[in-house]
Amino acid sequence: MGFFPDLGLWHIVLITLGLTHITIVSVTVFLHRSQAHNSVTLGPILFHFFRFWLWLTTGIVTLEWVAIHRKHHSKCETEDDPHSPQIHGLNKVLWGGLFLYRKEAQNIETLEKYGRGTPKDWLENNVYKKHPAAGISIMLVLDLLLFGWFGLAVWVVQMAWIPFWAAGVINGVAHFVGYRNWSTGDASRNISPIGILVGGEELHNNHHAFASSARLSNKWYEIDIGWFYIRLMEILKMAKVNKVAPRLRVNRKKLSVDLETMSAVLGNRMQVISNFGKQVVNPVLKTELVAFDKADQTLIQRVLSGAVELETDAKERVLKLLATSPSLQSVYKAQEQLHELWGRTTSNQQARLESVQAWVHDAEETGIHSLQVFAQRLRGYSMV
Repeated sequence: MGFFPDLGLWHIVLITLGLTHITIVSVTVFLHRSQAHNSVTLGPILFHFFRFWLWLTTGIVTLEWVAIHRKHHSKCETEDDPHSPQIHGLNKVLWGGLFLYRKEAQNIETLEKYGRGTPKDWLENNVYKKHPAAGISIMLVLDLLLFGWFGLAVWVVQMAWIPFWAAGVINGVAHFVGYRNWSTGDASRNISPIGILVGGEELHNNHHAFASSARLSNKWYEIDIGWFYIRLMEILKMAKVNKVAPRLRVNRKKLSVDLETMSAVLGNRMQVISNFGKQVVNPVLKTELVAFDKADQTLIQRVLSGAVELETDAKERVLKLLATSPSLQSVYKAQEQLHELWGRTTSNQQARLESVQAWVHDAEETGIHSLQVFAQRLRGYSMV
């Protein structure tokens, strides 16, 4: 019998869910947002509590987790990605994500290259890193003392929680199924707009679009409970937010493209390109694709959505197809020129401003309604 012999089954279930939620919060706030991306700086109390809790409930070594996650971002959806379902297959990542993690944790080059800046104090070197199995063993004893033989089931759930939800679901499903707010260069998806069960990590496409943002929600209907906790910690002076994803504001009364417009456009590439896709590309595709056969429709749609990099022969084929539709050709040209705006990093401020002004002028001259409306909205862009 444990210290709490009168607890019913549902009480133990609720306590278990509470304990695993603390673990999820520790992963998303400490390991992910604070250590891997430095979007949050934690005060000493939280810094030590999260490390200690993760040692008890997961045996995760901070250096290993951070290095593997950073490598995932750097090599996403390539052969060097430690856990891409596009490479390894969804089933292998979903059900065997822990083994992929452990395999990569043995790669000294990964740890040295991507693990910089992680804790190196006495506790890390002599306890957490040196004896990761000791923590989960202590947790087993504590669970048995508190809940009797039910404690064994509590412990099993605790041990399986992160390997399944983080290493499996987020690394696997979130690169395979879901919706996308942003046209990132990878397969990341938002599993659900309600980010509670996995601490907000459900909003994975948002994270890949703005990796250094402490807030993973981006749309008004998205909930990132991890961000709620971070804001609470900040209010209590226990944490400091270093960076959040910028948001564009549109002043429809503004008629001129000025330095504020230029800064908003060039400083928010992901949002501008995403808006262009939704507000220009999609409406034009809807009306123009009917003139092509199914194979050509798919190719044109993928090209204009930015989903593929074309080989020379394929690009020539697409250009010939686009030439048969003045609207598609104009939209493709405008999209290419829009991308070029971010390539002019050596230009001075005046030259960058003039390039944005020229793009807006040319877009409004195309006669394509959706493109004209987008260009007019772009005049009023500013940053929040």
